This record gives sequence, C-alpha cells and structure tokens, in this order.
Amino acid sequence: MSRKIAVIWSIAFAASVVGVIASAQHRFRFHDETRAEPLNLEPATVNPGVNRSEITEQGRALSITGNGIPNHLVGRFPNKGNPHQIAEQSVKLNLPAVPRANATLTPLRMGWNFGVSLTGVVFDPLAAEFWHGDPRSGWSYNALGGAIALGLDANFAHVQPNGKYHYHGVPTGLIEMQGWSPKKHSPLIGYAADGFPIYARTGLVGKVTQMTSSYRLKAGQRPGGAAPDRRHDGTFNEDYEFVAGLGTLDECNGAMTVSTEFPSGTYAYFLTDDYPVVPRCFAGTPDPSFRFGPR
Repeated sequence: MSRKIAVIWSIAFAASVVGVIASAQHRFRFHDETRAEPLNLEPATVNPGVNRSEITEQGRALSITGNGIPNHLVGRFPNKGNPHQIAEQSVKLNLPAVPRANATLTPLRMGWNFGVSLTGVVFDPLAAEFWHGDPRSGWSYNALGGAIALGLDANFAHVQPNGKYHYHGVPTGLIEMQGWSPKKHSPLIGYAADGFPIYARTGLVGKVTQMTSSYRLKAGQRPGGAAPDRRHDGTFNEDYEFVAGLGTLDECNGAMTVSTEFPSGTYAYFLTDDYPVVPRCFAGTPDPSFRFGPR
C-alpha cells in the first residue's frame, strides 16, 4: 500500500569528528572564546521562495523529498555572522515507518542531520566550531551559546556554504505555521533519522505537559591550561551534564507520549527551550541517508 502526501507552500537540507579532521583540518576556524553571550537573531522578514516537499509511505518505509526551502519567513542571508545564501537542495531522506529502539543509544555525530521537518528542512544542531579549532580538544562550541556569531535567524537557523538552510534550535516560524499552542499536544514537526517522531515543547503524559530537558550546567570551573577556563556557562556543549529524572525527558530528549498521529502511544523526541534543544542522540538506528559528511 502506498500513501503520498504533497505539500506546496507559497512562502517559503557524520563521519566522526576525528575522521573529518583527518581529511580537512583547515576547515576549522581558531576560537578562544570562553564566555556565553546573548544571541543576536536576524529578524525573520524574508520570503525564501516556494517550499516543495513530499512524504511517501511504502510498506514499512518513509521517504521525505523536497527542495530544502522552508515554508516560513527567514532572516536576511547573507548577514554579518553568516556569509551564505539560501539555495534549493536535493533532499531525499529515508527512514523506517515502524521504528525500533535499541538497547544502547547512538550519539549524534558531526556530519549527520538529527532529523527533518515535514517540510523537508533538516535539524542539524551541531556546529563545526571547536576550542582552538581542534576537534580533538574535547570542547565543541554550543551553536546556541552565543560565544561565536553564526548569523542565526529568529528560527534559530542559518545557512551552510552549499546553501543548506537548517535548524539549530526550535524553528519558531515552522511551529507557528503548524498551529502550536502551549495548551495542547504539539503538532507533529518532523521525524528523526531513526524514524521516531519529533514534537515541540508540549506532550501528553496523562495531561498536556511542558516537556523539560534533564540537562543542567556543570558546577564549578573548566580545567583551564590547554583547555578553556572560566565557569561552565553554556559556551560549550561540554558545559552540560545529563541528570536522569531532572526533567520529563531522557538523555535523547525523548519520552513516551500519546498524540493524534499515535493514539496508542509512541516514543518521541521533543524540541525544548533549554539545552540540548534539539536532541543529541538516537534511541533507534539512524538511517544512512541522514549522513552528509565524509564517508
């Protein structure tokens, strides 16, 4: 049985870090910033063009194709922090229609998209920015930490050199188009690379609940010396630690929920306002089509 959903909007996507650096050390910029700063987001006032996307279900597999153009207004690109211009992409991603959780988690690595929206724009939360430009340093910059200006717009998105517009945080324009409300379960936002659904902020756990992260800033200071100094303030991803039960969500920002799409319940990922915002690991096995880095 085949089901095809076409969507056209009038306004309108890893190898391990060590593998990446082995092939392209020069790609990483030198940074020594150690203090988080408020984000300076570009207002979303620009029509990026026409979104074309399609979701096809065939048997036990889903295929998401599109041109990578969002269905909402975006910021001005190029801009001071991001010199690239949005360009159409050839998006073709596959994932299981009936995902399965594994006994162990799979971390999100550089060169992989975490997931994709229903409109074919990907979630790629990791930034290829490291302490002293060295991926082996053990300190990776948090894209939403503000220490490095990445030219993000009000959708917490920006553009890669090839023109790929992608989300680092909660895509505010998208969820508004989807009709998100704090008083009800989030609408379906997209799918993760392992096939589990992605929602934003609110879920149904007995009642409509604000889904909260179980990560927190580490106490004390960074080690200094060959590593960054100053206190853990969110500049780096490594400033955070997971504490089971601290919030409503697990290590992958996921939980069981009941939704319109899954009335019998499902494991799902949630985008949150607090770190990690977009999940950094998978409960299931990510499909290789979500890998865009060197192989």
